[in-house]
Amino acid sequence: MNETEKIHWHPFNGNGDRIKEEELNLPEPPPWRKFNRDILADDKERWINLKQATSKEDKERGSKFRLQKPQEMEQDSSGDREKLDRQKKNIELVIAGVNSALCLRRPLLVTGRPGSGKTSLAYALAYQLNLGSVLKWSITARTTLQDGLYRYDAIARLQEENKQDIGSYITLGALGTAFLPSKLPRVLLVDEVDKSDINLPNDLLNLFEEGEYQIPELKRWFKQNPGEPVTVFTEDKGKDEQGQDIDFSVKLNSGLIGCKAFPIVVMTSNGERDFPPAFKRRCIRINMPNPMRDNLLSIVKAHMGETYFQQSKTEIEPLIDRFLAKKDVATDQLLNKIYLATGGVSSELSSSDLIEELLFKSLSDTEGLG
Repeated sequence: MNETEKIHWHPFNGNGDRIKEEELNLPEPPPWRKFNRDILADDKERWINLKQATSKEDKERGSKFRLQKPQEMEQDSSGDREKLDRQKKNIELVIAGVNSALCLRRPLLVTGRPGSGKTSLAYALAYQLNLGSVLKWSITARTTLQDGLYRYDAIARLQEENKQDIGSYITLGALGTAFLPSKLPRVLLVDEVDKSDINLPNDLLNLFEEGEYQIPELKRWFKQNPGEPVTVFTEDKGKDEQGQDIDFSVKLNSGLIGCKAFPIVVMTSNGERDFPPAFKRRCIRINMPNPMRDNLLSIVKAHMGETYFQQSKTEIEPLIDRFLAKKDVATDQLLNKIYLATGGVSSELSSSDLIEELLFKSLSDTEGLG
């Protein structure tokens, strides 16, 4: 096998299959998307620690993500030809969009209804591409760009009368940690970006284009203390095989931090607002398809286990059919009902029509009181 054949042009397939090689090997980025920062001195050791510290929950969430294989949809039992073709195209667009974003070093803007797998996509990418833990940045209306980049505890530094160097008071956020220079890209989940202040998408543009950001407090420090590296904390955390906390702090030699490998950025949106054209054109935009019957069977099997699924199949299939008849419902609502119906819960509770009505309630239900 030559070097070209070893390159991962389309490493993501959405079916839980991990890359065969130990490390992701993407094709060279376009000339306008190259970032040439020197990687961290302890980059190799850091990646060993990152992969070791990935939580069991993160791994399970990534391994259980499923997109129905387009080539298998001809046998989908729903029987609606037009719907099948539309769903097949949607799944192909998701897979093509993700792999295009990886090769072009562009962020993903992922839309879809709640429960369609937008957030789980980030965990699937980290798992399938063997990229350690996911860095998660949850967005609210009050979130600012600096919240994601770093936190500087000026009050603590003042109270301690500058007894330690400035790095002891700086912690990189999820966004800032993702843009540290390393050989492999980190997976960054920017969850519910549509909930942000109107200015945040525009604030992100420069970072996504230039791949670097500045910490003014560090810039001033290095000006006063040239040649003295500073160690700062990061968003990463986890334990080694002996259960001891791993030190994920990094040593910096400049107040300007930039990436070597552009992070895999997954920004989720529930479609509650539109974004500026300048922001959208810098993203690869995909829409997560709503799962169909056979895809739901695959998802349930991944979550409940093959043996459990086969033992409970006669109870699960009718539940899926009733779930599909509902409008504006999410996959986790189905999983909740299946657990109650087949998980050894009181039969009086699990078989109740009221419980199913409660758990399969439409997400658009206004739930008025009067």
